Order: sequence, then C-alpha cells, then structure tokens
Amino acid sequence: MSWMKRLFRNRDESVEREISFHIAEQVEAYIARGMSPQEARRQALLDFGGREQVKQSLREVHLSAVLEALKFNLRSAVRFIRRSPSFSLAVILTLALGIGANSAVFSAIDAVVWRPLPFPSGDQLIQISQHDVQGRGANRFVAPVRLEEWNRVASTFQSISGYYFDDLSELSGPLPEKITEALVAPRFLQVLEVSPALGRNFTTEEEHWGGPNAVILSYGYWQSRFHSDPAAVGQKVHIGNHYYPVIGVMPSWFHFPNRDVDMWTPSAPDAPFAQRRDATWFTVIGRMKPRVTLRQATADLATVQSGLGRQFPKPDAELTVQTEPLKDTIVGTVRSSLWLLYGSVSLLMLIACSNIVALLLARTAQREHEISIRLSLGASRRAVIAQLLTEVMTLAVLGSLVGLLVASAAAHEFHLMAKTLPRAEEIVLNWRVVVYSLLCAVITALICGLLPALRGTTTRKGCGLATSLAQASRTQVSTRNPVQWMLVTVQVTLAVTLLVGAGLLVRSLEAIGRVSPGYDPSHVLTLQVSGSWGETSDMKGVVQRIDRTLDGLRTLPGVEAAATSAILPGVPAKYQQEFKIDGKLDPDRKILADSRWVSTGYFETMRIPVLVGEACRRASTTVDVVVNRSFANLYLTGPAAVGHNIEQAAYNDFQSAGTVRGIVGDAREEGLDEAPMPTIYSCFSAPDPFPNYLVRTRAEPMQMAEAVRRRIHELEPGRSVYAIMPLQQHLDEVLSDNRLRTRLLSLFALTAVSLACIGLYGTLSYLGRLRQREVGVRLALGALRSQIVGRFLLQGLRAAGVGCVAGLALAVGCSRFLASMLYGVSAIDPATYASVVLFILLVAAIASLAPAVRAACVEPVKVLREE
Repeated sequence: MSWMKRLFRNRDESVEREISFHIAEQVEAYIARGMSPQEARRQALLDFGGREQVKQSLREVHLSAVLEALKFNLRSAVRFIRRSPSFSLAVILTLALGIGANSAVFSAIDAVVWRPLPFPSGDQLIQISQHDVQGRGANRFVAPVRLEEWNRVASTFQSISGYYFDDLSELSGPLPEKITEALVAPRFLQVLEVSPALGRNFTTEEEHWGGPNAVILSYGYWQSRFHSDPAAVGQKVHIGNHYYPVIGVMPSWFHFPNRDVDMWTPSAPDAPFAQRRDATWFTVIGRMKPRVTLRQATADLATVQSGLGRQFPKPDAELTVQTEPLKDTIVGTVRSSLWLLYGSVSLLMLIACSNIVALLLARTAQREHEISIRLSLGASRRAVIAQLLTEVMTLAVLGSLVGLLVASAAAHEFHLMAKTLPRAEEIVLNWRVVVYSLLCAVITALICGLLPALRGTTTRKGCGLATSLAQASRTQVSTRNPVQWMLVTVQVTLAVTLLVGAGLLVRSLEAIGRVSPGYDPSHVLTLQVSGSWGETSDMKGVVQRIDRTLDGLRTLPGVEAAATSAILPGVPAKYQQEFKIDGKLDPDRKILADSRWVSTGYFETMRIPVLVGEACRRASTTVDVVVNRSFANLYLTGPAAVGHNIEQAAYNDFQSAGTVRGIVGDAREEGLDEAPMPTIYSCFSAPDPFPNYLVRTRAEPMQMAEAVRRRIHELEPGRSVYAIMPLQQHLDEVLSDNRLRTRLLSLFALTAVSLACIGLYGTLSYLGRLRQREVGVRLALGALRSQIVGRFLLQGLRAAGVGCVAGLALAVGCSRFLASMLYGVSAIDPATYASVVLFILLVAAIASLAPAVRAACVEPVKVLREE
C-alpha cells in the first residue's frame, strides 16, 4: 500500500506548507506593528496554537468531506436505480449472469484444480506404480513384498503404503448389506498424516499376519450403521464369517481412496500368499521428505528398483517405476474440461461487459442535458465522473450478490456430479469465491463505467456548456457512433467463438450416437455380487460359486442369457498387453491386444456374432481364448486361425496359455468413441471374486431387477447384490463428461448469442431515437420507408458480418484446445462454421428488424414541428 502512504504524505506536506504560510503572514503583520522578528514569531506561534492539533483538525475536515461526498454519491446511485428500474434490472441481471457463471466455474477450479489435497503437506504425496520396461503388460499394481522393499530402501520418502478394495457383505442386519472395504498396507494413515476422529490407528500386531482383527469406519458408515454413537468404538461388525472390532472412526471429510469406502482394514505384508513377486494388487502412495522434488524421488526409486532387478531378475529386472503427484491422479482428465468451461465463461463475461458498456453509453448520452447542467452549476468533472462510477459500482455489487446466488446453486449441482467429477464434495461457496466475485464486480464496474463516464463529461470540440445545453435534444442529428458498433462487433465475435465450440461438441456427440458398438446394450441388466479376495485361496470354489449363480439366473423366466465379465463392455479400461503366439516372440513386430476376461455365454448375451469356430465352452480343461476380427486379421493371417496357442509375453505365473477356439466380430469394448482394437477374450467366469454379471432380459431390464435379486439371495443368502442397473446407464455415464461439457458450453454460447442480439437491438433502437430528425428529413424529401428499414438493417448486418469473420478467425485459433475432445468431426469443420455464420446472420437480422421498422415509422411533420 505504498501508494496510500505517498498520498497521505503528500497531503501532510501540503497542510504543513499551508500552516507555515499562515504563520509567516502573522509574523509579518506583527513586525509591521513594531515587534522584533523573534517576538513576532513567538507571538504568532502562540496565537496559532499547536501544529499537530491543527493538522488533525484539517485531516478530520478532509475525511468528513470525502465521506460526505461518498454518502451523496450513494444516495444519487439509489435514486438513479429507482428512477430507471428497467435499465437497472437489465444491468443487474446481465452482471449476475456473467459473474455468477464465472464464479461457479471458478469455485470448481478452485476446489478441484488449485486447492491442495485435504491432507497435511498434500503436495508431498505421490502415486507410485510399476511399469513393464518393454511394454508387454498393462498391470500397474505392485506386489506387497516390492512395496515393503521400496519403503525400506528408498531414502527420499518418509514412508510408503498402499491399498486395494474388497466388496463384502455386512451381516449384522436382517439382510446382507454391501460394504466397500479398503485393505491397506502398514503406514497407510501415517503416509496421509491423518488420525481417526474417534478411537485409534492400527497397531503393529494388527498389521501382521495372524494378528487380531480390527476395522476403522468411515464417518458416513458410522452415521448410518451406528447412528453417530461414540460408543461404536469397541463394538463389532459381522463381515462374512468373521467379527471385526471397531477401533476408530475417520473424520467426515476423509474420502480416500474414494467416497464409497465404508471401512479400512489392515493387509498383512507377511501373509504367505503375499510373498510372490508377481502377486500384484496394491495401488501405492508415498510421502516424500520435505524439500525433495518429484524428480529426485523418481530417481531414488529407479535406483532401488534397479537393485531389486539384480537381486530378483524374474520379474523385477523387467520393471521400472513411474510416479505422479497424487493430486494429478485424482483430478485426471477433468482439468482440461474445467479450463475449457472457464475460458467459455470468461468470454461470456466479456460479452456481458461490452453489453453493459453499450447500455451505459446510450444511457449517458440520454443524460447529457443533466450532466451539462451539473457542470454549468460548478460541479467539477472529477465529481461528476465519481458520481457516474458510483452508480455503476452499486449496480455491479448488486449484480455480484445475485451472481453469488447463481454460483451457490451451481455448486449444489456440482455435488450431484460426484460420481464423474473428482473432489465435487469440496466445491463450496467459500470466502475465496466471494472475494473473486466482488473483484469481478469492481473490475467490471471500472471497465464498464469509465468509458461512458469520460465520454459523458467531455464537451465536444468547439462546443461549450451553453452549446451542449442548447443541443441536448433527442431531435438533434447525431454523428456516427463507432464505439457502440465496435462493442456490438466484439459481442458477435465472442458469441461466434463460443457457438463454434458448442457446435463442434454437439456434432461430436451426434457422431458417437451414430456409431454401432458391435454389440446390443439394450435389455441388458448389470449387477455385482459381493465377494472377497480372500476367497481366491480356493479358486475352484469361487468358479463353482459364480457358475452356480449364472445357471440360476439363466433359468429365470424372462431371462434369455447371462454371463460375467471382468470389465463391462463399453467402459474404458485400456488393459493392453503383449502376447506370444505358439510360444514365439517377434522382436520386429509386437503382438499387442486388449485383454478381457469373460464367461461362457458372454457373446450370446451381448449378441456379438461368432464368425469362425465357437465361443467359450463350459466344460474345458484348458483356458480357451476367443479373438476378435481385428486381432485375427492383424496377427493370425491364413485359414488356420483357430487352434493357435496364445500366452502373455510378460512374466506371470498366474497366466496360463490359451488356445484360440473362435473368432468374433469387432466390438467397441473401450467405449463408443474408441475404434475397435485387437482383443483377446480369455474364457474364465471368475476373473475376480466379484465380477460384473450381465443378464439379457426380454422385458425392460429394471423390471427384472427384483426377480434377479431374489434368485441370487436364494442361491447365496450371505451375499449382497449391488450396482444393479441397465448397461445403457453405464454407457451414458461414460459419456457424461462429454455431455456435461457440451451442455454447458451450448448454454454459454446461446446466452452469448442472446446478449449479442440484445446489444444489437439496443444499439439500433438508441440510434433510431437519436436520428429521428434525420429520418424525418429523409422521408420529407421523398425517401421510401423501405429504404430507411434497409439502411438500418444493413448497419446491423454489417456489424454482425464483421463479428462473424473475426469470430471464425478466433475459433480457428482456439480449435487446437478442442481437438482432443472431438470424435468423428474435425476441429475446423466447414459445415459447423458455415452453420454458425448463417445462424448468427439470421438472428442478427431478426434483432435488427424491429428497431429498423420502428425508426422508419416516424411521422416527418411531427418530428420537424418538434424541432
């Protein structure tokens, strides 16, 4: 605030000079009366009094004048708003729309992108994964033994831990209740530096194999299951065949690894089944030491893994380490969508500002007579400008307050998108959003109010106040108004840019909607049945249990087919691996394919056609595989495609070789916006203890939901059924990000077009009123009314045309930001660009027509008589 200090220092210096001047004048007067200079100065100082008291009095007088002027300007602003309610309401609503939308998206960016993770020193947290050096496998999970070795040897980390999930059944109630359990490695809460809100953390004994059971509850599950009773700590929950004592409850804000977790239990790294180096299931997180950079931590882990590769050639020599800030992992790809929306609302804000500037210019021109009177009565130009800016500032603050209501409602809508928008629960209307909104109001007031205030208080060259007073009439022949037309052109330019972006996204969604997925998602019900990774110690039992459930579902009336799949069709997974055919690896040609696990009946359920051979067989002594047409055409050329043996190229004792039994049609398994890729389907009904069940029904899928639930309860009374919904709903959720982005950008674009049309309409209406005498003279001299309409219409279309050209150029410049979000349409699509131009010109013509007709309908005699 050095400028403020200089201001007060300069003011004090001025006061000091004024005091010295008065004392010097009094000294001279006393000397003229015959006093000596010393006596005259002493008497003058006594008469004047204390210098500091005088200074303080002058400061109070000055401050009182400032406050009085501010009070007067605020009263004038209130009178102005009450005198022009329609104008004031238009400005307030325009500002509320611009500031509200801007603040809403800012609140999302603040919570999701900018705000650190809700953990102490969250920037020190990173996610660590393993990666096959030769790109043979897509498995990024880490074995427990490797995690413990990283934690023990790495010197740049305070600690390293990990987690994985189980979907279990809690059996304390009358019916099994599905719960999500996060099994965590030792040091999990220490890595996050979080403590339970009630109770304690896991002990060392509980984190070892064979130790006592223990569970920490999430805040939400504690509320629903124990009704927020603090005495829940020490009670037990019944999960499967075991009882787990509750040792703690996490804080309400703790939702890690995700908001669906109901409880945390320890996963013992010294368990017998956890000693294999290819038994990978942990997602790993680590906390770096203070002042350690991500590059240093990555290099340290690479050195540690290199040492493990020398010690354990299979498989560690083939693995490398990858790191990423945990925040980037959580935010994911939504960052680009939020920045796109922020850029869009910023353009919308500029359109709103230019619209308001045009309104204020027109309003200030109408108040020229009033301003001239104020200046002629002695008001300074600075005082008049201050009054005009105070009026705009008052409107801006009111618009900002209404905009905060819009932002608050938008934050609530963001909360409803928690499934697709990470950290959505953290989006709130906090003090940062309020400050941002008020700053937008202040900046908007300065941008919108300064130009009209300066223009309104400037007398035209060669004209004095008297001339201004004499000419301040609505019948005056107006000069050109380049500023108003420039503002209209800017609004059209920005509106075209937004409309092109929205049009490209809409066409992209339409292209996705026309895509044939290669399977039939209609009449398919999906669900899961709770299970535990602990069951995999008896893998034969897991297979029998899942096959028994499938057989029971197939016998239900109204069910055509049923199957299981590790990953739902159409849901992106990107599990691409390298394979060997007949035990051979070609170093010059990698065999890369998407790997999927499906049961018998999958291709019948999804109606994927079998082209050659047969689909998965029920009674098979080997692991059969089925490949799609893309894989066969690329890697199995020749007539004998069926019968080849395929196995993973990466070292993995859990993967046995499979024999190709058939070839099926291409299906867009990775999503409707992803072209079919070479795919290998491994025939195995139990890829994990809780696979996705797919049930094809004759009626609408949800009509069979209750019957399916009852049948599974008959077969497995101790298990819960969850995530039951149509497959089409999953596919819609996959595209929800695209739909949200398209819907919001389209809304912003249509709002921008509306504001641009309002600006064009208002400018032509204003010019029509100012040019009434000119139009009357033209009509009196024989001009046709159609010619007047044409001239006004041409003016509006000319501004719209220039805006279209500039908007298209700006859209082409911004197209690279949209390119990665489009499917089936180019970022420079001629049809979209041409459609936008035609739409804008049509809307501009409609917006210009009404004021043009009104201007041409004046009565020449009446206008000239008024003159």
